[in-house]
Amino acid sequence: MAAPVAAHVAGGGEERADAQLERFVALHGPALVSSGVPRQLWPRLHHKLSHEVFDAGEVFGVMLVVEEGDGDDGDSEESKHTNPGDPPSYKVIVTQEDGLSASDSNSIFLIDHAWTFRADVARTQLLEVPGLVHRMAQLMGLDFHGEVPDDDTVDDVLAQLWRYSQTYSLAHGSAEEKVPVWYIMDEFGSRIQHSDQPTFCTAPLCYLPEQLTYTLLWPVVDLEKGDEVTRDFAYGERDPLVRTCRLLPWRWADLTHVPTHVLVPPPRSFEVIFKETKESLPLPIEPAVYPKDKVFKVFAEHAQVRDNLHHPRFTLEEGPEAADILYLFTHYKDFRTLSEEQPCVMLSQFPAESLLTVKDCMAAMARIAAGAAGTATGVESDCSGHPAWLPATYNLQTELPQFVSCFQQRQARGEDNHWICKPWNLARGLDTHISNNLSQIIRQRESTPKVVCKYIENPVLFERADVGMVKFDIRYIVLLRSVNPLSLYVYNVFWLRFSNKPFSLERLDDYEKHFTVMNYAPGVVLKQVHHHEFIPLFESQNPAFTWTEVQADIFKAFVELFQAAVIKPAPYGIGHYPQSRAFYAIDLMLKWDTDANGDRIMRPQILEVNFNPDCTRACKYHPSFFDDVFSTLFLDESEGRPVTRLV
Repeated sequence: MAAPVAAHVAGGGEERADAQLERFVALHGPALVSSGVPRQLWPRLHHKLSHEVFDAGEVFGVMLVVEEGDGDDGDSEESKHTNPGDPPSYKVIVTQEDGLSASDSNSIFLIDHAWTFRADVARTQLLEVPGLVHRMAQLMGLDFHGEVPDDDTVDDVLAQLWRYSQTYSLAHGSAEEKVPVWYIMDEFGSRIQHSDQPTFCTAPLCYLPEQLTYTLLWPVVDLEKGDEVTRDFAYGERDPLVRTCRLLPWRWADLTHVPTHVLVPPPRSFEVIFKETKESLPLPIEPAVYPKDKVFKVFAEHAQVRDNLHHPRFTLEEGPEAADILYLFTHYKDFRTLSEEQPCVMLSQFPAESLLTVKDCMAAMARIAAGAAGTATGVESDCSGHPAWLPATYNLQTELPQFVSCFQQRQARGEDNHWICKPWNLARGLDTHISNNLSQIIRQRESTPKVVCKYIENPVLFERADVGMVKFDIRYIVLLRSVNPLSLYVYNVFWLRFSNKPFSLERLDDYEKHFTVMNYAPGVVLKQVHHHEFIPLFESQNPAFTWTEVQADIFKAFVELFQAAVIKPAPYGIGHYPQSRAFYAIDLMLKWDTDANGDRIMRPQILEVNFNPDCTRACKYHPSFFDDVFSTLFLDESEGRPVTRLV
């Protein structure tokens, strides 16, 4: 065992060491508590971090396991589903003569990281960082003998990546900085095996003075020389079925018996969501009545509104105190106080509207539309309980077994199994990944909360003369004027986004092939096609379809979604408040499908509903945009405006 920390200078060094430890605890204590690192280990951990002490090699050894009977015929059911390229079997054991005590204050060790990456740049790093592919291939037991990484080897490493990766996220910074970071421990750490009764715990820790992240390793039981070092790959998971799912990257199991049909969450789930949003519901009030010529004072948080609202019946206020309309960019919470103290003030948000604008909640609203709650809605749905206009969607936190069963059943039937993982509440494609690798999808659950949606493998494509056949999506602005009764409009202008590379189900991490959000990616060209230019081009490329017919199906899907979202009062649906108004952006794609007669059709697929969407292009090309929106929402004057009433 290493010696305790020594005083640096006689007479005053001990106090100085104590002060340094105190500072270390102030900086890292919350993270250590969260990770469950015993307090008696903190002083020794501080010493090892500050002095870069990597002494695991003095205490542990790595053994190659060669089991009798290796080379069997591999006909067992489990062997058929083992991931290709499984590495040789290793285990880590205690080699220290007197073993290791869990109560010993010195029993904590640092594991270095061999590779740290974000998922969207993993391929690029493998191709560009010298020696990285070779090291990863060796660590994973893959064959690689060349000096220059080839595509096949990179693909093999990426396929095995999710059996070795761990993750953490930064708590502060921009949305981009909060995208989860993944890492692979060094050869020692990566060879620690799983056990349902682990002998050790591990946890990542960012050592702030050096801005370096290590994995901490400490024993949870006393061990003797020769005992194995193991950890629980599904640490903290008590649900047996979910635990089985989480361990699938390492231990195959058949879950096809689990029903794939997803029900609407019970009322309690919506109550929990509402509590987490910290909203209060408004008191019942009568709708305010205003003079027909009233000029409304508007407090707008967003510069896009302030710079582009020119309607003569609206004036801008510097603060919210005297405003008739609060047009807020941030989420509003205290509807009760507003209804009590300012019942005549209109607001640009509805109670509990996050049930539409957060992806997992929106899927639940869609299931209501499909009749998954047991009500006969007449809305066409698929076998998983999703309406035909929503790709099959599963919440990886609460519906993982249903998703795994769906994936395995599709795999058994030879059906397409490409899926897209999306964070619940991020936009711009951040931390969004496309995969047909079940292990990768399951591991995404360990980062930020995500939904997984069936990737549209047969999208309606658009022929770009400069590129070829590419994916595109469509954004509509919908205006919600009232919940009870439902009053919904759509802005007649829609916006288009295009991929920059021809579509194919290859290179799923190629952003410009599979994604359409190009206006935020640095150095990426945004293809601009206006809606009035697009329609004749679309119809010429698809002569059997008119845009009028396609758009009618799109609008029908919008109506069904909003009808489902308001069928119950808040917090079980969007709440009624007479003074609320709002507009949202709905992103969708079109896919090829067949109807009941077997005829080929285009079917809209709603991707997401966006809160306070970016309207830069709307304002640039349609200067009256906010005048049209405000006139429709707050004056109830849509005549002559480019809007269509849906309900």
